[in-house]
Amino acid sequence: MGEAMIVAGVGCRKGASVHDIIAVIDAALLRAGLAQAELALIATPTFKAEERGIAAAASARGVPLTIIAEAELEAAGARAVTNSQRVLALTGLPSVAEAAALAAGGPNARLLGPRTALGPATCALAVLEQAP
Repeated sequence: MGEAMIVAGVGCRKGASVHDIIAVIDAALLRAGLAQAELALIATPTFKAEERGIAAAASARGVPLTIIAEAELEAAGARAVTNSQRVLALTGLPSVAEAAALAAGGPNARLLGPRTALGPATCALAVLEQAP
């Protein structure tokens, strides 16, 4: 088997701090039994692109931040395992974090579990197995 790419999909309430974002990413990685060094990138939707906490977390972790377009989110949202009625009403997605992770990982990505919620932020991890 080849290398696996780990993607963190992130959603948050407006104004979430870098500490909030890092804490939820770290909690998700811990829950999945992964080291911080295994994280390849952070993904978030276009409507969260201006959230400074998310951009600062990507910078602090030394990974790229990928902004996911709405059409890609909607397509990936069908594969989400969490179904938050509140988030669905606000965004049209069952889980922002899960949809972002799956969209960034591509059609063959799979979630490592349901999203992790901590304070004002959520994080879902997806893995894409890459051929050797």
